[in-house]
Amino acid sequence: MLEMDSDQEKDFGDRPSPFKDLLNKKTPQFNDDSQGEISGSILDLDFIYDDSDHFISELSEFYAYTEVSDFDLNKESFYEIVGADKKWSAMSVRERRSCVLVILDCLEVASEERRLAAIRALAYLCQGNFSEVESEEDVMTWTRKNCFLLYEMGIFLALFDTLKVRVDAYLPRQGDKTVAGPGGNYGNTYAAATVAGPNAQGTDKNGAPQRKPNSQQAATLGDCVELRTILSVLYTITEVLRTSDLDDTHEQTEMRAQFAEELGQPIVDGELPAVILFQLVLNVASDKTSPIPTKKTLLLLWKFILTSLGGLEHAQELKNKTRSALGLEPLPEDSIKVIRQMRASTPPLIASEMLDQQQNPGASLIGGGSNSGSPTPAGKKRANAVSNSVGKRSEARANASGDVSGPRDSMSLDEINEREGDGEGEELDDSLGVDDGGGAGDSPDDEEVLISLEPTPERAREPRALPWQPKIRTKDIQDFLDHSRIKYVGYKLKSDPEPDLTTLAGLPQPIKESISILRQHLYVPLSEVQLKQEDLLLKHPISLGREEEVEETPTELLYKAIHPNLPQYMIALLKILLAATPTSPQGKSDTVNLLSDLLPPQMPSGVVEAMKFTIDVSRHKEIIVKAVSALLLLLLKHFKLNHVCQFEHCAQHMVFANCIPLVLKFFNQSIGNYVQATHSIAPLQFPTCVVGEREEINEENVKPPEKGPTYYCWRNLFSCINLLRILNKLVKWKNSRIMMLVVFKSGPILKRALKVRQAMLQLYVLKLIKVQTKFLGRQWRKSNMKTMSVIYQKVRHRLHDDWAFGNEPDSRPWDFQLEEGLLRSRVEKFNTRRYESHSSNTANNGTTGSIESTYEPVDNNLHSLLNQDVQLPRVFTDNYEQWLEKEVFLRNINWDVLLEQ
Repeated sequence: MLEMDSDQEKDFGDRPSPFKDLLNKKTPQFNDDSQGEISGSILDLDFIYDDSDHFISELSEFYAYTEVSDFDLNKESFYEIVGADKKWSAMSVRERRSCVLVILDCLEVASEERRLAAIRALAYLCQGNFSEVESEEDVMTWTRKNCFLLYEMGIFLALFDTLKVRVDAYLPRQGDKTVAGPGGNYGNTYAAATVAGPNAQGTDKNGAPQRKPNSQQAATLGDCVELRTILSVLYTITEVLRTSDLDDTHEQTEMRAQFAEELGQPIVDGELPAVILFQLVLNVASDKTSPIPTKKTLLLLWKFILTSLGGLEHAQELKNKTRSALGLEPLPEDSIKVIRQMRASTPPLIASEMLDQQQNPGASLIGGGSNSGSPTPAGKKRANAVSNSVGKRSEARANASGDVSGPRDSMSLDEINEREGDGEGEELDDSLGVDDGGGAGDSPDDEEVLISLEPTPERAREPRALPWQPKIRTKDIQDFLDHSRIKYVGYKLKSDPEPDLTTLAGLPQPIKESISILRQHLYVPLSEVQLKQEDLLLKHPISLGREEEVEETPTELLYKAIHPNLPQYMIALLKILLAATPTSPQGKSDTVNLLSDLLPPQMPSGVVEAMKFTIDVSRHKEIIVKAVSALLLLLLKHFKLNHVCQFEHCAQHMVFANCIPLVLKFFNQSIGNYVQATHSIAPLQFPTCVVGEREEINEENVKPPEKGPTYYCWRNLFSCINLLRILNKLVKWKNSRIMMLVVFKSGPILKRALKVRQAMLQLYVLKLIKVQTKFLGRQWRKSNMKTMSVIYQKVRHRLHDDWAFGNEPDSRPWDFQLEEGLLRSRVEKFNTRRYESHSSNTANNGTTGSIESTYEPVDNNLHSLLNQDVQLPRVFTDNYEQWLEKEVFLRNINWDVLLEQ
């Protein structure tokens, strides 16, 4: 389990590191709006949610700013192998193939330096032979051409074999413990010098100090040179073959389809490529001194899963195809397309902002504008609780409106609530560091203003129809019919094995018309049909078990490969996510080495270098959050499409690993500042840093650019939406998990996220607020009526769902634990029936089947049994005489009585 409580501040991983002081000291104070208030108001963000960012952005995020010097080394290695007088762009196709074959031969040599040079040469080609082109567009064009050529020549499989060999030294041997939890430690299994490259100890080829094996120092760039370079080549080829382009030929389109199919099949020693990377992730989370490049491994794993399983469009097509095969109607609409057409709502105001708006009618509704007007007596009273200075009052108002990041991280939400005068005064939750139920928006004074007082042309053009088609479950219609039958007829029909939804005898005409309307909006999910089939298989294992045919889809193969170690994988991913979260305590972030592919061998010196390194660390953690959130969402989505029990198995282990409080902890910050973060340096971005003359880095170009009200960071907004979608999937129709949202006081945290003017993010926040409204009480609903109205406008309606009325919930509090126990029991039965019994039968009998050995036919013929050749165990044959003495000679058996019986 992940420990969510705050520990005492620890040293940098309890290991000596020259970067301890640099990482712990505050960011240099240059004018960065992301560290303070939001500049101006956030208007509607022109953000389009997709599987990933643009191709050039995805490649750029793979490289850290401290790796810029590696590009020149890759170029030198390439010309060292093929010859300094040759130019790749001037060669014919035949000559390029010959060069690739020469480089491929160098991968098989025994010399470590020669092998590393070959891998660097391949990396130079994947980076678009940048020294021979003059523009960034040419770099991207040559990158696509070279990656298709390298894949066609078999470089991908050859490099993956090399990766597998290098990885074996990091992972435990076959006889060792193969799985370790977050608290486990494999030890320094990478002690062999060949793993880290040609110079695993002493100094590298540039004379920089190297970390010795078995050292407790933090791993740096010099400790994983060969592994980083291999991952960069594999990632670039994967990203090129994953994305389509208008200029792709028919052969390239077929090649991309073949590549996606290969990634979903075992290609190395019968193992899936994703499983090997999962083992690397597990090692990163288990060993804080591991030099495995964390960010690169997570990005490559995410792209492997995305390529093999498919993205948003493929999932939509697959869901409709599966529904048609089961005789269900297709989906009424595409959720992503509907959300893209929605407009964002004006974020809610809290008490202090309403006072500021009354004093300054022209002030911004969001973020921290300047407070030029004179404060009211109530505002003075709240400000005097902190300080009598005008600057302190401005800081208090900015933090009360949700800006609690940057230099104001030390301000707790309790102080904000006290300054707003809400009267609750409850303490922060110790285990989370999150707000409690009496936060902003929980009193009548905190009534939100979600619509403008004056109509605008934009609002006049907004469609007045609801965006979603209403739905209703079979269970809701059944409950309505049972209640009506008891009321008007005096009895109810049996619902076993199938509920009777057609018999309407004795019911009045209005009830019949209501049933007719409900049937029009009936939606039968895939999970309901799959659970019914699973119940039948468990009830009739002999007659139906042999007839079950499980299609070997990429999702099925992946789940079959990772389900024995799925709890450890989920814990490892969530542990890395916790360490990369901006609100993570110092002690928690040191338990995992996230910076092994970022820390340079030598400490940066000077103000500019310190600023560059600080920005690079923040950017590095943001990319890790993006990769982990996208990876978890992909697994949940595709497991649910394949079989709901696979989804529940994965989701339940995420819940057990404290995923729900972890996501709430992530959102317990100023999401507006996080979405508008500017942790990037343009001259160091790939491919800008390799085209033309490299620009000198100084304080001017390190300082982040000014951002307007519509600026956003794509990866951060993408991560926020992914985490909200994950949270929605975990708590949907689960009262026990919804109660966790209530217990962890998620209402104020989620309401602050509504300040981001993005329709998709707001929709998933409103969904999370909707599911818990019936547990929050009448007073909460009374003081948050504007939020309730927006939920009614934006979120899909479930007919007969009394979420807005707050009637008694279906389950009582003491039934919640039983609900999780029954779900876990059903998932374990599914895994045992489909996978464990299958593997045991295959291992013991050499036959395939999904029925347990208990249900196999038994041979009762005495002659055939006596003729069987029985293999006795060695322990029995060695002690045969003792068995005869105890069981035969010393026992007095009356054979006459035995035969008569």
